[in-house]
Amino acid sequence: QLQLVESGGGLVQPGGSLRLSCAASGFTLRNYTVAWFRQTPQKENDREGVSCIRSSDGREFHTDSVKGRFVISRDNAKNTVYLQMTRMTPEDTAVYYCAATGEPGCDFKNLELWGQGTLVTVSR
Repeated sequence: QLQLVESGGGLVQPGGSLRLSCAASGFTLRNYTVAWFRQTPQKENDREGVSCIRSSDGREFHTDSVKGRFVISRDNAKNTVYLQMTRMTPEDTAVYYCAATGEPGCDFKNLELWGQGTLVTVSR
């Protein structure tokens, strides 16, 4: 069974850091482009593409609001992709999802496999 499982969400104070994990089972994640999305209660039908790492060359892409604060990386030995979030703000509060596609590019489209999501709350 092909599966993605996110973990690492929780409560963090503004200015703090958090690392999310996206672990794959049933397939080799390094062969896939992986993206992180987030969804807030205010936008139930809209998942924002946050960060992406390409399968072809490992290049990272980030939406403007997280550039310089978020890093996406792979640990191929663990079949896992991480999202390291720093200097977090309340606007980063959301359910974060990872998703994978066999396409080589990072356009946040045509994601074939999704995880169940993990909640991140940035608050004092």
